[in-house]
Amino acid sequence: MTTASDRPVRIGVQLPPQHTPYPQLRDAVTELEQLGVDVIFNWDHFFPLSGDPDGLHFESWTMLAAIAEQTSRVEFGPLVNCNSYRNPDLQADMARTIDHISAGSDGVGRFVFGTGSGWFERDYTEYGYEFGTAGSRLDALAVDLPRVRERWSVMNPAPTRDIPILIGGGGEKKTLRIVAEHADIWHSFSDAETLERKLAVLDGWCTEVGRDRDEIELSTGVSARGMGDLGPDSLQPLYDLGVRLFIPALSSPDFDYTDVKRLIAWRDEVNG
Repeated sequence: MTTASDRPVRIGVQLPPQHTPYPQLRDAVTELEQLGVDVIFNWDHFFPLSGDPDGLHFESWTMLAAIAEQTSRVEFGPLVNCNSYRNPDLQADMARTIDHISAGSDGVGRFVFGTGSGWFERDYTEYGYEFGTAGSRLDALAVDLPRVRERWSVMNPAPTRDIPILIGGGGEKKTLRIVAEHADIWHSFSDAETLERKLAVLDGWCTEVGRDRDEIELSTGVSARGMGDLGPDSLQPLYDLGVRLFIPALSSPDFDYTDVKRLIAWRDEVNG
């Protein structure tokens, strides 16, 4: 079994599909892969989350299919897919297809199925989805994830690998139970103190559902700016708690890769 001590540090980057012409987004994907990041993420929304609310914006999954064809090394996926926007069997088929598009000469795909319950009300109201409540959306995610897995098990062709499921969010009553049951990667935005508390909750849910928490890779969003040399004084507390996937977000439209390069250098130093 892989444990945190066995896993290498990985650097992901979230590339927001907002306020940026698509050719510039495409160039950013190329640049990030060449820099050596491990995973590239976008997000699954229909409108910008910051800046001009009616600014430029592109749809997540069609962009992910293009990333699959464009790249050859990096893993990639949504951070995160909104479960409410698509039938779960359709989600499974889309993920399986993108998995195959991204497969290299070894026949293995690179898609990461990042998912969550959704939260951005404007997406729902303008695209005609029922918004419901935070609880009802999480209940739907809990019901739909087994359907995604079941659809993967009967597809022809099958996915090229066991597509890793990343679940984002830190709700202790529902989200972390879903993480315990289904996640290969758990993504949060926690500082070390908060993460330590939530890991204790996750341990409890893993015990209840019969899962070893070491099976779940820990991921967190980070802001590289203001974090000193990105070494022991900044990221070490999260590393000590088992976090191995660190994900900064670039700011659109003027992508600055300085902090990404610093994180990659720190990764390489830690991994040896």
